[in-house]
Formats: sequence, C-alpha cells, structure tokens
Amino acid sequence: MSNYQFWFITGSQDLYGKETIRQVEADSREIVKSMNASGRLPWSVEFKAVVLDSESIRKVMEQASTDDACAGIVTWMHTFSPAKMWIAGLKALQRPMLHLHTQFNKEIPLDRIDMDYMNLHQSAHGDREFGYICSRLRIPRKVVSGYFRDEEVLANIAGWMRSAVGIAVSKRIKCARFGDNMRHVAVTEGDKVEAQIRLGWEVNYLPVGLLAEETSNVADAEIDQIYAELQKAYGIVTDDIGAVKYQIRIEAAMQKIFRKYDASAFTTTFEDLYGLDQLPGLACQRMMQKGIGFAGEGDWKTACLLAVMKRMEEGLGGGSSFMEDYTYHYEGDGLILGAHMLEVDPSIADGAVSIDVEPLGIGDRNPPARMKFKGKTGAAICVSLVDMGNRLRMIVADVEAVEPIGNMPKLPVAQVMWRPLPDLKTSSEAWIYAGGAHHTVLSFSLNAEHMRDFAEIAGIEFVHINKDTNINQFKQALSATDMGWKL
Repeated sequence: MSNYQFWFITGSQDLYGKETIRQVEADSREIVKSMNASGRLPWSVEFKAVVLDSESIRKVMEQASTDDACAGIVTWMHTFSPAKMWIAGLKALQRPMLHLHTQFNKEIPLDRIDMDYMNLHQSAHGDREFGYICSRLRIPRKVVSGYFRDEEVLANIAGWMRSAVGIAVSKRIKCARFGDNMRHVAVTEGDKVEAQIRLGWEVNYLPVGLLAEETSNVADAEIDQIYAELQKAYGIVTDDIGAVKYQIRIEAAMQKIFRKYDASAFTTTFEDLYGLDQLPGLACQRMMQKGIGFAGEGDWKTACLLAVMKRMEEGLGGGSSFMEDYTYHYEGDGLILGAHMLEVDPSIADGAVSIDVEPLGIGDRNPPARMKFKGKTGAAICVSLVDMGNRLRMIVADVEAVEPIGNMPKLPVAQVMWRPLPDLKTSSEAWIYAGGAHHTVLSFSLNAEHMRDFAEIAGIEFVHINKDTNINQFKQALSATDMGWKL
C-alpha cells in the first residue's frame, strides 16, 4: 500500500515563452512540496510535468496508465491550456483523475497586479477550459476547488486518494469461494464476469474439501503457537479448548490456501461443510482482522467489497466489518441490531473481546468457537453492492452506532446497534426500494464520499441514504436513474 503515489500534471502552452513556463514549473513544484509536507495526505504526490502540447499530454497520460505505482493523477491548469490538446491524452488515460482548481497565490496583490501577473495566473479560466473538455468527453473525475493549502481542500484530496487506491487494489482482488451461494437466495447472486470487467474482482470456486484436507494437515505446533497469541489478546472463557483449537486449524489452513491462490477475499456457506467439524467462525473473524475480505453464505460481492474497503481505510483506525441487519427496535426513531451467526470483525470492537463456544442451530456441525464483543459507537456507514441486471448498484446508508440499550446475555455473537438516518422507517424503506442486501460492510473509517468517489471512478451506480432522505424524492431519483441506465 505504501508504494502508491499520485502524479501532478500542470497544463500550460508554449505561447507564453520559456521564462513563464519556468515559473509555472517552479510554482507547481512548490504546490506539490506543500501538499506533501502538510501531513494530511495518505499517499505522496509527485510532480511529473508541465505539458504544453498534445503529444506531451498523450505521453504522460499513457505513462501514468501503465505505471503500477501510479494510483491516479492530479491536474491543474496554471495558465490557459487549450483543451483540444488534451483530447488524445484524456482518451488514453486509464487512471482516476482529480482536477484541482486552485491558484498559486491566495490573494490578489492589489498594489502590484499588472498584465504580466494576469497572464501568469490564469487558473480561473484555464481550469474552466479543461473542465469543458472533460465534460464533453464524459471523463469521470473529482473536482476540488479552493486554495491548495486550505484544510478542506487537503481533506477532499485525501479522501479521493483513498477511493483511487481502492480502485487500484480492486483490480487485484481474488476471491476464494468455499462452496456456492446459500441456496435459493437472490441478492447474493450476481454476474461475476461483469464484476471482473467493471471492478477487477476475480471470483473462483474452491471445493470445501480442499479446506477440510488442509485443515487436517496443520501441525500441532502451529496450533499451539496461534493459541498462545489468542490467550494474550482475548479472554478465552470456554472450557472447550478443543473447539477453539479446531478453529485455529481452519485459520492456519486458510492462510496457506490464500497464499497459494493469492486470495484477498473469501466466502463460506453453512450449506457446504463437507469434511469440516465446525462452521468456520473464529477463523473467519481472525482473517478479517488481518485484512482479508469475508462474507457468509457465498456472498462474494460483500467479501470483495470488504477487502477493498479495508485497504481504503488503511491508517484511519476506525475499522470495517462484514455485517448483517438482524432485528429492529421500534422505540423512538428506531434502532437496528447488527450481527451474524458468527462472523463479525473484532476491528470494530469496543472493550473486551472474549472467545467462547456455543451451539449453532444451523449447519449440522459441532458447536463452533467465536469471538464475542460489543461494537463501537459513533458515525458509520453501511454499504451494499447489488447486481441490478444491467449494472452494479452501490447503496450507502449513514448510521449512528450507539451503546446497546441493554445486556443480551443469551445472544452468543458479536453485536452492534445503530440508529439509521434519518430514522428507521425512512432508511429501511429507502433501502428496500433501492434493493439493498441484508449483508453489508459496516465501516467506522470511511464515509459516503469515499464510496461515492469509488463508484464514480468504477462507473457503477451510487445511491446514498442520509439525514436528508425523503422517500418520495428518493423514489423519483431511483426512477430517473433507472431510465438513464437503460439509455
């Protein structure tokens, strides 16, 4: 992740003469230096070039598109750069683009401004010329306007960087599916070919028997080593240590398989456990904690989405997890209790995490070990990716995670409680109208803007449910968008 960088490309033209262009480059380098020194950007910016003609633009765009370390480009028109020069380069570009609409000087120097100054500082109309050709070519991009040293501008650039890196890592996601989807379930199905074309996700079946075989081959010494790690990190409250160590066997086997197949996401299903003694629970939680995307019941879309979001959130510390909306509390504005049979990521835990063994009335296997904890509080998002037939739709709901309203001593799984915005009635109606799944990624690190930028770069539909959502307006927007995608 630390190897990614963003290229800074400044637009001008050869009309101004060498002295002016030297000043344009010096100003551009100063902007890049200031941005990197701010400490606000998660990845570095590298000044690449002042481009003056169609050929130089095309070459730098092609270079950016083939450099694996380049996660995106930042463009700025210091002076007036005639936009027809950009057509070939923009059509060749295969990287996310942020258009920074800024100016080298924050204020107009009233006592010395003359035509030389005016000719050098033309971003006000140079960027508009560039904006027109991007709109004409239907180029997806992020536009950030403001002085380059301002906190809001840097925050907007930093957020977009996370989305762009999400796109970069998305193209390398490989998902191992142990078994198929839960039978008869619709929303976890989807077009895996289209997902690979659009997002880069390579989703392949692996027989659960392979996992069972690898599990049986794990050495006792390796199990004991991992168990010692668990003893230090968590409270093991069960006497059934054998069940805990069996989950450790599964964890160690998964790690070997994922290394072999270069997998960064996986799924399981309780309907296909051939050769396994337990449904993977603790093992799945540990994998998520290590950054591997996961979803239950064969839900490869959510598993891959979690893998991407875990990389997008790097360094933020809030945590993201596979999640499921389980049951409602209708008092007041309404609350949702989120959990899953076993598999919630401890990266979103608040307080102590314990490991216990409890019966599971599904899957027809022995009681599995799992981590139990209460989730964090604070602002979060629930994200769902669904297949609408002619496109992928990303649905994001803003939520406020709260302290559970009471103890639930008989609930044997990790749990999170949240208030959907603007309220349960409105949010749940909007979610259902949009076709949102019961599986989501719950993230305390990322926000709707991160996911909107990701969706726009990827060319997929984005739907946002938030504090301002009105159901009638929401339905109208869905209908209008649906008509647009059919054109």
